[in-house]
Amino acid sequence: MNRTSRSACIAGAIALLAQGAVWGAVDTKSRQAAAAAEARAVAPAMANALKVPPAAPASTEIQLPPMSAEDIVKRNVAARGGLAAWQKVQAMSLRGKLDAGQKRRDGGNIGLTKQDARALVKAKLASATSAPAADVIQLPFALDLQRPNKTRLEIPFRGDTALQVYDGKQGWKLRPYLGRHEVEAYTADELKIAASEQQLDGPLINHAAKGIAVAVDGGEMVEGRKAYRLRLTLPGGEQRRLWVDAENFLDLKIEGAPRRFDGKMRSVATYFKDYRPVDGLQVARLLETQVEGAHQRERIIVEQVAFNTVADASRFAKPQ
Repeated sequence: MNRTSRSACIAGAIALLAQGAVWGAVDTKSRQAAAAAEARAVAPAMANALKVPPAAPASTEIQLPPMSAEDIVKRNVAARGGLAAWQKVQAMSLRGKLDAGQKRRDGGNIGLTKQDARALVKAKLASATSAPAADVIQLPFALDLQRPNKTRLEIPFRGDTALQVYDGKQGWKLRPYLGRHEVEAYTADELKIAASEQQLDGPLINHAAKGIAVAVDGGEMVEGRKAYRLRLTLPGGEQRRLWVDAENFLDLKIEGAPRRFDGKMRSVATYFKDYRPVDGLQVARLLETQVEGAHQRERIIVEQVAFNTVADASRFAKPQ
C-alpha cells in the first residue's frame, strides 16, 4: 500500500480489500508487475492516456422521503443481517480474484519509433487495449480480517506471494513482483491509511463507538438506484461519503481515500454488487473501484466467505 495503492473492501465485510475500502489496499505496482510477468505486457498507462476520458456525469440529485441518519443506519444494519449477528463475527476470511490489468492483443510489440507513424500506432494501441472481459488478467487473493482492525492480504503468483499485514499498530509488506524479497515496514502514510480503516463490519455498525459521525447529505441516483447519501466523519477528521440504497438499504457505493493517478490526486469510489447471504449476513460478492480519470473499473470478485475461522494470531505478526 503506497500513494498509488488501490483501495478495496466490502463496505462492512471487506474493510481492507476494496474500500479505500473500502479502505484497505492492494499494492498497484505489485499487481501490475505480476500481470506483466504473466502476459508479456499489461496495457501501459499510456494506453489510457490515448483514449478520450468519459464526460463527467450530469447531476443526479433527487428528492427522497426524509429520514434521519440514525433511521437510515438502523435500516442498513438490519438489511445486512442485524447488529447482534455482526457482533458475533470476530474474524472473516475472504478468497477470490482481482483484476490485474489487460492483455495486449498485439503481444506488447507496438512501439513508438517514428514520428510519422505515431498516429497509426495510437490507433493500433487503442484497439489493442480495448480488451473484452476474457482478456482481463486476474490474480487470486486471500484476505483475513480480525477485530479490531487486523488484516492480512496475500496474492500468490508463480511460487511467490505478495503480502500486506497490519496488526492494528504496525504494518509490513513483501513485494516479490517488484524484485523486493525483503519484508518492508509500512511508510508513515501507509500507517495513517491503515489506522483509518474500519472494522470488518464497516463504518455504520456501532458507528458511535467507533467515533464515526453520520449525517444525511442528500439523495442521489447511483447506477439506476435511488440512494441516500451519507456523510461520514472519521475519528481523525477525514470525511467520506456513503450511498445507501433507498429500497433495500444495503450499501451501494462508498467514497475512498484519494489516490495518485496520472500525476494527480484523484477521487476514488467503490461500488458494491451481487449481495448474497452468508450465515444470515449479507456480503457483496463483486466490488468495482473507479478512480477518477481511469477508463476502466478495477474488480474484486469474492468467491468464498467464512466467519470466525482465523485463529492463529501469528498471521497478523511481522512476516518472517
